[in-house]
Amino acid sequence: MTQTDLQATEQVDHKTDLLGMDMAGLAEFFTQIGEKPFRAAQVMKWIHQFGVSDFDEMTNLSKALREKLKQKAVIRTPKIVSEQRSEDGTIKWLLEVDNHNSVETVFIPEKTRGTLCISSQVGCALECSFCSTGQQGFNRNLENWEIIAQMWVANKALGCKPKEERVISNVVFMGMGEPLLNVTHTFPAARILMDDNAYGLSKRRVTISTAGVVPAIDKIKSSVDVSLAISLHAPNNALRDELVPINQKYPLEVLMPALHRFVEGGHSKKHVTVEYVMLDQVNDRPEHARQLIELLGDLPCKVNLIPFNPFPNAPYKRSSNNAVHRFQDALMKAGVNCTVRRTRGDDIDAACGQLAGKVKDRTKRTLQTVNLDRLHG
Repeated sequence: MTQTDLQATEQVDHKTDLLGMDMAGLAEFFTQIGEKPFRAAQVMKWIHQFGVSDFDEMTNLSKALREKLKQKAVIRTPKIVSEQRSEDGTIKWLLEVDNHNSVETVFIPEKTRGTLCISSQVGCALECSFCSTGQQGFNRNLENWEIIAQMWVANKALGCKPKEERVISNVVFMGMGEPLLNVTHTFPAARILMDDNAYGLSKRRVTISTAGVVPAIDKIKSSVDVSLAISLHAPNNALRDELVPINQKYPLEVLMPALHRFVEGGHSKKHVTVEYVMLDQVNDRPEHARQLIELLGDLPCKVNLIPFNPFPNAPYKRSSNNAVHRFQDALMKAGVNCTVRRTRGDDIDAACGQLAGKVKDRTKRTLQTVNLDRLHG
């Protein structure tokens, strides 16, 4: 990096970044710089609906205000390192968030909707054994702007325009990381997604997925009131301790009441989406289906069975189609709404559990794995 680049970076760092600010944050910013709070709605529309990052293009602001914004604020956007397109239409972007780290964002087009899968952390600290992201290690939480920037970049890349039919109709926090270990930045980003001056998504179309961070689950309704997905993947504590290690801190007898609390007092259609990856001879047997039925009980939910998506050195195999459908049939006969997720983007490693990005691992997990491999080699 040249001296000029360093000076430019220092100048940006001293300015307020507006990209990740929700409406309350923007209104407070404008008040602090001596402007009317209504400017927040104008600037939010320019940033998120029109994809503008240059204050000079915000033509309904006075020239004096635009000059003031250039002195005090910045709209920082990440660099697109790469874009990959799957044969099925799925698109994956690798976005650079700092000099050492990049995260992945995936757009999944379907006939009736377009879903954007966004990341909340650089890597993941949870070490779920069936997930490629969890094997990359963990570096840090993404900030507000780095989370919402994924929507901003995708919207712009897909040519989305305001007042036209949405290309991105749904957003799921199911990319890299555990969103509920980063609520300080995940919740404001979710609020921007739902703000009518930004992307205007309904709370039913924004989903936060968690492996089971119970204290944060209890905060969702009062903070953002979005939809909830739980990465369950096992119907008993012994197996879940192995597959989803956070279960050792928040076991099923603690997690399940939290899910019931989430749906209580909500609208009549409020439910939890239960994610269940199908691993051959690990969690896909008839007894596992029976245990899952008993565990879910009367919880309003929909179960998504997810065919395992392999990654290098993965310790598991995908369940056979017959095993998946037997599992589904057992749940359906018991009255549990159950679907099998269609694998999308696996030819570009964009399927569920395959996102890896570029992570400078602070946990040294990768090194530990290599050393263990040597010891057992």
